Amino acid sequence: MHSLHLGLPALLLIIAVALGFDFINGLHDAANSIATVVSTRVLPPKAAVAWAAGFNFIAFLFFGLHVARTIGTGIVSPSVMDPAVILSALAGAILWNLFTWWLGLPSSSSHALIGGIAGAGIAKAGFSAIVVAGFTKASAAIVLSPLGGFVLALIIVILASWLLRRTPPFAVDRRFRRLQLLSASLYSLGHGGNDAQKTMGIISVLLFTQGLLGPSFHVPLWVILASQTAMGLGTLFGGWRIVHTLGSKITDLKPFQGFCAETAGSISLFTATWLGIPVSTTHTITGAIVGVGLARRASAVRWGLAGNIVWAWIFTIPAAGLIGFVCYRLSALIV
Repeated sequence: MHSLHLGLPALLLIIAVALGFDFINGLHDAANSIATVVSTRVLPPKAAVAWAAGFNFIAFLFFGLHVARTIGTGIVSPSVMDPAVILSALAGAILWNLFTWWLGLPSSSSHALIGGIAGAGIAKAGFSAIVVAGFTKASAAIVLSPLGGFVLALIIVILASWLLRRTPPFAVDRRFRRLQLLSASLYSLGHGGNDAQKTMGIISVLLFTQGLLGPSFHVPLWVILASQTAMGLGTLFGGWRIVHTLGSKITDLKPFQGFCAETAGSISLFTATWLGIPVSTTHTITGAIVGVGLARRASAVRWGLAGNIVWAWIFTIPAAGLIGFVCYRLSALIV
């Protein structure tokens, strides 16, 4: 298992690449945390990203490390996860993330990483490298996370609309401007809790393959803090192309709808993180935004754009997997 031992510079380089992926994840997914709160004008963009980044960072205080364990040992067999596989997986995820960010499409950093790991693992050891249960669970989340966000948002917005049916619109707007700060905080907490753990899992399994964690896989505290910091900084820099797509192009949001979407998304993310399922915060919030739009009327949702986003979701695992596969084969030729 420890067939390829790295020198310190090479080890630090791969850790830096993993933290770079985490930073890009925060940059790419900043929109998930702040699109609704910016588009409803509850917070200006700079204040919103600072707000989201702070809650991203402290997320490790509230969640276990089940997602990190799934990424580190549950997608590809740990015996296959050597430094070349890890670096190729990160390349697959980073390149696909940057491509979709450039297009302004909210694809999934989580599934890009899962695809990259699977592709590089298959390139090294064939399809037997895949841990079927873990890979299936993560892949199923492509459907379940947006569906969960959609259904919960629809239920919450219908229930809240009925409860507030006699409240004047201006009073509803004022009340939910304050409440949206709470829902945005919870969503950013869920985002940091689920997404930063993917990098924790990658770095920890790298250390494990190098014999630096002892006989059992675990996540060191410094890895937790480094991963949360990288994600928080990425969020702080913001992904404005995708903020625009999520915040205004799919449907027009008011503070009431923004609160319902973020609350639904938070519930979905908290549940998945506690269950150890690496879900997409992008899929979750997009499903929730479509849900609140549909609750108004079907024509409130721009279905053409929503369809383009779904195609980006479908292609993410195979595309990142293909890049990871090619990167591993190229590295094998070079080495």
